[in-house]
Amino acid sequence: MSTVPTIHDVARAAGVSIKTVSNVLNDNPKVGPETRARIRQLIDELGYRPNLSARGLRSGKTSVIALAVPSLRENYFAELADSVIRAAARRGLRVVIEQTNGDRELEIEALSGGELRFIDGLLFSPAQLGQKDVDLLATRGPVVLLGERIFGGPTDHVTMHNSSSSRAAVEHLLSLGRTRIALIGAPVESEDNASSASLREQGYLRALDDANIPHDGQLIVREAHWGRESGAAAIRLLRRSGVEFDAVFALNDTLALGALRALGEAGLRVPDDVAVIGFDNIDEGRFSSPSLTTVDPGRLEIAETAVDLLVERIQEKGDRMPARTIKAGFSIVARESTGFPDASASDTALDA
Repeated sequence: MSTVPTIHDVARAAGVSIKTVSNVLNDNPKVGPETRARIRQLIDELGYRPNLSARGLRSGKTSVIALAVPSLRENYFAELADSVIRAAARRGLRVVIEQTNGDRELEIEALSGGELRFIDGLLFSPAQLGQKDVDLLATRGPVVLLGERIFGGPTDHVTMHNSSSSRAAVEHLLSLGRTRIALIGAPVESEDNASSASLREQGYLRALDDANIPHDGQLIVREAHWGRESGAAAIRLLRRSGVEFDAVFALNDTLALGALRALGEAGLRVPDDVAVIGFDNIDEGRFSSPSLTTVDPGRLEIAETAVDLLVERIQEKGDRMPARTIKAGFSIVARESTGFPDASASDTALDA
C-alpha cells in the first residue's frame, strides 16, 4: 500500500535538512540554485504536496492563486493553464482557474470580486478590458497581468513579442522563396492597435516592407474568431476570390489547422503548393498531417515568470519595486508544413 510522501522523505532523498526543503517551498533566496533545482525535481518525482492548511494557519496565506483567462476551449489558454499549474505546484501553490468568457463584467469581477480574499494572488489575462481600464488593476491583492490589452499599469506584466515574432514567421516563409503570403485572422477594423491580432499584423507588414514586397489587401483575411472553422473559411474565401497565394501565415495554430484542412480539400499540397505557418506552438500541431510549423511564443517561460513574479509580490519582497514588464523569448519551430521532414518526431527550432 502506497504512502503519501512527506517533507521528511524529500529532505532524506535530497540529503538536506527539512528546513532547507521548507526554504525552497517558500522561495527563500538562501538556498543555492543547484540545491533548489534538485529539491524541486525530487518534489515532482516523489509527488510531494505541502500541507497547505497548516501553512495557511501559520502565515495568514492560503497558498492558492488564481488564473483568469478568456476561454479554456482555446488551446493556447488550456496549455497555458497547465503550465501555470505545474509551475505553481513546484512552489507549493495550488491554482484556481476562472474562465471569463471574454466578458467585460466577468473580467472586472475577477479583479475586484469577493473571491480575492480566498486567494493569495491573481494571474490575469483580459480579452475585453483595455488601456482605458488600467486603473482597475490597482486591486487589493497581488496581480500579474498577461497579454497585450493593457500596458504601463501598476502591476507586473508578462507578455510575448507578438510583432517581432510574427515578422520572423513571415521571414521564414520568405526564406523559402514564397512571396504571395496570405494572412488569416487579421483584426477587424474596430479592434484597437494594441491587440495581439493588430501587433501580429504589424509584424507581417514589416516583414513584407523589409523584403520590398508590396502590400496586397486581397491577401489579408480579417476574422475576429480564431477557430478551425474560421481558418478553413478563410482559405475558401481566398480561393473564391481568385487571388494567388503560395503561403499562409495564420495568427494562431487553430486557424492554421483549419487552413490545412481546407487546402487538402481543394487538392493543394502542403508545402509544395502552399506553405503554412501558425502561432502558439500548441501540442496538436505536432500531430497534424502535415505537422505544423509555428511560432513558439515562450508559453513555458511566460508561466514560470508570471508565477515567480506573483510569488515575490505575495511574499512582499517586491513591494518597493516598480511594476515590471517582461517579454518571453520566442522561436520558429519548423515542421513539415514548411518543408522540414520528420519534424513531428523532432522539431527544428530556428533562431529568430
